Formats: sequence, C-alpha cells, structure tokens
Amino acid sequence: MPNTTAPQTALTASTPPFTVRPARADEFGVIVTVIENAFRAGPYGHLSVSAERRAFECDAAGRAESGTLLVAVDDADRVTGTVSLLRAGTRYARLARPGEAEVRLLAVDPATRGNAVGDALVRVSLECALEWGELAVVLDTGSENPAQRACTRLGFERLPERDPAVVVGGVQLLVFSYRLQQRDDVVVRLMRPEETDAVSLLSERAYSHDYELSDPYRASIMAVEDRALEHQVWVAEDAASGDLLGTVSTPHAGEAISDLARPGELDFRLLAVDPAVRRHGIGELLTRHVLGLARIRGLGSVVMNSGPEMTSAHRLYETLGFERMPDREPVLELGGHTVKLLSFRRPTS
Repeated sequence: MPNTTAPQTALTASTPPFTVRPARADEFGVIVTVIENAFRAGPYGHLSVSAERRAFECDAAGRAESGTLLVAVDDADRVTGTVSLLRAGTRYARLARPGEAEVRLLAVDPATRGNAVGDALVRVSLECALEWGELAVVLDTGSENPAQRACTRLGFERLPERDPAVVVGGVQLLVFSYRLQQRDDVVVRLMRPEETDAVSLLSERAYSHDYELSDPYRASIMAVEDRALEHQVWVAEDAASGDLLGTVSTPHAGEAISDLARPGELDFRLLAVDPAVRRHGIGELLTRHVLGLARIRGLGSVVMNSGPEMTSAHRLYETLGFERMPDREPVLELGGHTVKLLSFRRPTS
C-alpha cells in the first residue's frame, strides 16, 4: 500500500523555499520529466536508456504503491525534485533485504541544484523509513556520480561487499547504507492506530509506578489518541514477541511539542517505559532514537523539560551527555503549587 502519512518537511534552502511531501497522482507526469532532465544533466547523460529502465522511470504509480513517492515543491507548488522509497520485496526494489527500505530515482531539477533539495529528499526518506520501523535504508549510485559525497555527508556508510559484481547499464554501482535501528531485539517505529489504547495504558503504568499523579496530569499522559493527531508517537517493540515496551513523543519536522524548543532544536515529551521491562535499556534506546531523529533532520540539539521529582530520568539524561539549562527552566503554577521544571540539552554531534 502507498504510504500516505510520509513526513512532510518544510525546509527553507536559499531561494525559493521548498517543501517535501508525498506526490499526488496528477504530478506523476511532471515527475517523469524531472527524472529525465536530471539524468541528462548528470555524469551518465550520454548513455542510452534501456526500455526496462524507461518503463521503471515512467511508472510513478507503481513506485508509490511499492512504498512512497516523494516530491520537493517550491512556493508555487512546482515539482523541483523527487525520490522513491521502496519496501523490500516490492516490484522495483533491487537492493533491499528484509528489514530494509531502498532509495531509488533521486532526481533534482537541474535549475534548482545547489538549493539542498536532494539532501532534503533523502532526509525525509530516512524519516519515513524510521516511521515504518525499518532497520536501515540502502541505495546505490554510480561510481562517477557526485551524489556519493552527499551520502557520506548525510551519514551513509559504504557497503562494498554488496556492490554489483558486474556493470549495470554501463555504470559501476556503489552501495551505501544508513542504519536506523540501534538494537536487533527492539524496533522503534511510529505507533499504529490500533495500538492507541495499549500505549495509553503503558504510559499510565509507567508514570503511576513512580509518581503520584493528579487527575489532570494522568489524563494528559493518557491522551495518546489526541497527541498522535498533532505529533509523532513512537513505540519500542520487542522484535520477537511484538510486545510494546516503551513510548516517546516528538513533534513533526519544523514544529515543536513544547515551549522549550528553539530553532535548530528538537524537543520530546512523555518518555515512558513499561515497569515490567525496566533496566533493560529501553529508556536509553528511546532517548537515542530522538537524538537520531534530530540528526536525520539536520538539527543541532535535543532538549526536554522534566519534573524535579523524576530523578531516575535525570540520571539517564546525564549519563547520555545531557546538561542542565538553568536559564531556560520554567516555573509553573499547578493546582495551587509552584513547580520549577528542569531543562536539559544535548548536542546531536
């Protein structure tokens, strides 16, 4: 099924601004033209295009059904770039193994190159695959394609052992991979709609296990369905059993989930680990997941607020390199009591 909830990222490059979003069916013809123009302007534009390759480029609908088809559009809603993110085992995936997603047909209108459109398309592809719960994203590129430098800059690693043994269509292909998951036994992915009640109960168990909750705070913690309408609700899933072990919430790209975040920062809230699996590294895993998400988005720091009584969480954050920000700690009036929240920050590098 095509992914209709791919991350939508507004990124201002130089001029003009552009947005990355899922392609519409009425844009499929324009997408084919962008791909053709980008190929002709690239290092392999002198090569002939096989009938099989041509059919692949023209089948925008088929690529969308194999995963998601993304476009970058300028402020006039004109398509300036495109990329296909394909699930393993689908018609047009040629590299992806089970648990991997594959980037193919990354193309940028030659007139808009240099505006970071290509980087943005790859970043949104990575985030989309992360939402799916994929282990990694793989791609290949020609040995003479300058896109290799972009792959390295964005954090991809070379996999020479997976390079094709023969030249494909006159091009020697090089394979790159971006690891998304930190552990093989636990997968972090976006919550599914049918899991809303389970995540709500897990969150309530986690917080009530350690703290006395007021009725309004308990209701806020358990309002997972409402939160998922506005933000991203992630879950940590046991890879073997499918059990949900923990959860954390982040804002969509370009937004914030609290008043703490400033430009260039990603904030998160409501990190919760099922009491039954405490001390198994799930809280650390989810925090590192947020740091990884910030890196994918190209953000410099992760920040969060925490209640003064949440000392175990504070120890976790400090162990992971977060530092207090006393000058950014808000004072709240809650139920007739004054509460000063603690603020923490860690660079993503």
